[in-house]
Amino acid sequence: MYDYDLLVVGSANADLVIGVERRPGAGETVLGSDLAVHPGGKGANQAVAAARLGARTVLLARVGDDGHGRLLLDSQRAAGVDTVGVLVGGAPTGVALITVDPSGDNSIVVSPGANGRLTPQDVRAATSLFHASRVVSTQLEIPLETVVETVRNLVPGSRFVLNPSPPRPLPAEVLAACDPLIVNEHEAKVVLGDAAGVSDDPEDWAQLLLAKGPRSVVVTLGAGGALVSSGNGVTRIPSVKVDAVDTTGAGDAFTAALAWRLGRGESLAEAAAYAARVGATTVTKEGAQASFPTAAEVAAPGSGTEG
Repeated sequence: MYDYDLLVVGSANADLVIGVERRPGAGETVLGSDLAVHPGGKGANQAVAAARLGARTVLLARVGDDGHGRLLLDSQRAAGVDTVGVLVGGAPTGVALITVDPSGDNSIVVSPGANGRLTPQDVRAATSLFHASRVVSTQLEIPLETVVETVRNLVPGSRFVLNPSPPRPLPAEVLAACDPLIVNEHEAKVVLGDAAGVSDDPEDWAQLLLAKGPRSVVVTLGAGGALVSSGNGVTRIPSVKVDAVDTTGAGDAFTAALAWRLGRGESLAEAAAYAARVGATTVTKEGAQASFPTAAEVAAPGSGTEG
């Protein structure tokens, strides 16, 4: 019996968000809205999103001994995440500088801070969490060697989910463990490298990514839905129509929901369809963690995401 549905190994940032009419060009200054500070970071986001849906979730991360770190710990605990794996100190808490335009699209610059001090040794010291978790999820806002060590500490019977964001080429050892590798269009092109130029068709990207070693692949296409690729071929997951307010955190909510549902025994296509509904619900509210829905909200009539 597993103690946790999901172990998230990843980043925790304070999101500093400013609304802008348009993004500044080089050398240009634009005025924005009042600064808002939200708990964020892809790892912390995934943990909160999963816990909000009802998953028993634990986070392995590192924050600074500062106000931003306390904000992040408070947010995790309020969502029901077990913070036994959150380490404190070593560097200031990571920060993400986010601008959001009127269409809801965002641009992000991340200062890793303490996230860059989450080491392979920290992963090895948390072996009990790996043995207690059904699914392990991570991203690339922590050092790549820490992601590699995460793969090496997986236990038989657990499942590994990776969203390679921010994207970079991945070692074969990591790719081979992914079940699935979850990428958006930009991430797919970076992971594929030169092979991405072969085709403009996301279905081809999915197949090319699968050929690089993952056990399964999910390509998210925003308003175009998603594609899932495995040994059974490629399946298109339809989009859910909503009025987007802020896309911040939507990919993290998608990944968390998919990882949780896979751990419950759903097929990749079933889990991705549910995750698409969660992601769609997320973009109807501002912020990252504040916008993550409960399972009841995802199923609510009139949300556009029932079923």
